[in-house]
Amino acid sequence: MEIVYPRVAAIDVHKKQITVAVRVPGEQVGQRRQQVRKYPTFYSALREMTAWLVAEQVTHVAMEATGVYWRPVFHALAEADGLEVLLCNAHHVKNVPGRKTDASDAVWLAELCEVGLLRGSFIPPADIAAIRELTRYRKKLIEERTRETQRLHKVLEDGGIKLDSVASIATGVSGRAMIEALIAGERDPAVLADLARGVLRKKIPDLTLALAGRFADHHALLCRLHLTHIDHLNDMIGKLDARIEQVIIPFAAQRDRLKTIPGVGDRAAQTIIAEIGVDMTRFPTPAHLASWAGLCPGNHESAGKRRKGTTRHGNPHLATVLVEAAWATSRTRTRLGARYRRLHRRFGKTGSKKAAVAIAHTVLVIVWHLLANDQTYTDLGADYYTQRDDPETRKKPPATPTTRPRLPSRTHRTRGIAPHAVRLSFV
Repeated sequence: MEIVYPRVAAIDVHKKQITVAVRVPGEQVGQRRQQVRKYPTFYSALREMTAWLVAEQVTHVAMEATGVYWRPVFHALAEADGLEVLLCNAHHVKNVPGRKTDASDAVWLAELCEVGLLRGSFIPPADIAAIRELTRYRKKLIEERTRETQRLHKVLEDGGIKLDSVASIATGVSGRAMIEALIAGERDPAVLADLARGVLRKKIPDLTLALAGRFADHHALLCRLHLTHIDHLNDMIGKLDARIEQVIIPFAAQRDRLKTIPGVGDRAAQTIIAEIGVDMTRFPTPAHLASWAGLCPGNHESAGKRRKGTTRHGNPHLATVLVEAAWATSRTRTRLGARYRRLHRRFGKTGSKKAAVAIAHTVLVIVWHLLANDQTYTDLGADYYTQRDDPETRKKPPATPTTRPRLPSRTHRTRGIAPHAVRLSFV
């Protein structure tokens, strides 16, 4: 194949060691010179490796996205000017079966790079990458808080306390007061139920039944530990929220623009910006962005027949928040909500998840247009499809009568007057 990039390098990345293969033109025309070296992953060694690549006048460096171990290597390469780094999906550059060594993997990657068969992954700028790390860690903490709350419910169930069967949120103000009283040693169901606040006081009879159990001292100890952990997680999430609000100030206009989409709140807008950035030139069309996110329709064609295809693997963080936004907008009186209900009817009773993924795809297309064109979303209304599908509005308007010249009468012809000499009148 034709050599597209004459001076390339490829790196096989591991935790403690990297293998670097360099391919440059040889002494004779058409000849290739190849070198393979190994370096430890300490940052000083990575900078030494970068200096070697610069000395060899390498222009393109390819490497696989291996866990988090590619990051220090990528940052060391980014310090050098003139090096274009291609971070590739490991599934797309798998070596052919045969001899399997680190050196052969690096050489294979270099051969693919020099003929232009590699596509680099999307690497966000440094400011967007910082927001991405914060939002992803916040998501992990929220998930951990949910798991810890479930463990708390498990302890209450074991103690015979059915608080979550009556209160919609067992860890709310009223529920927290009841659990604290149980930990303090209170066991009277009537006294515990009287701690209810607000609308929950209407359920005091049910609470009295739900709070009568076999809550023991070891249950109290476990509940105290779970509540302490939940409070600690809440404090960490609050600190992350404050920090994210600070670092996203340069992109406040884009965030507010995304919040005009139904179902997209403050956190969803922050996550979208953290995952795709605000510069849509990296994604030429909305279809490219949907394919990268893993929300495009599946495509499976063989022997001229199109079979059912599922969505491809993409960015799970972006897909998750968009599907959550789709579920939120499904309950709204908007055009997106009407589209969800329309697709749900088409897919059947079990098609709610398919409809949510389709709406997530639609939301992502809207996001691309808002960021690419600096526009604000304008909803078309919940009756958009009703008006478009109304049989009365789809009827063709009556044909307008055309004006035609009046033909000469028979009398004119019988009198020997030529038809073209007759003055025409229009009606």
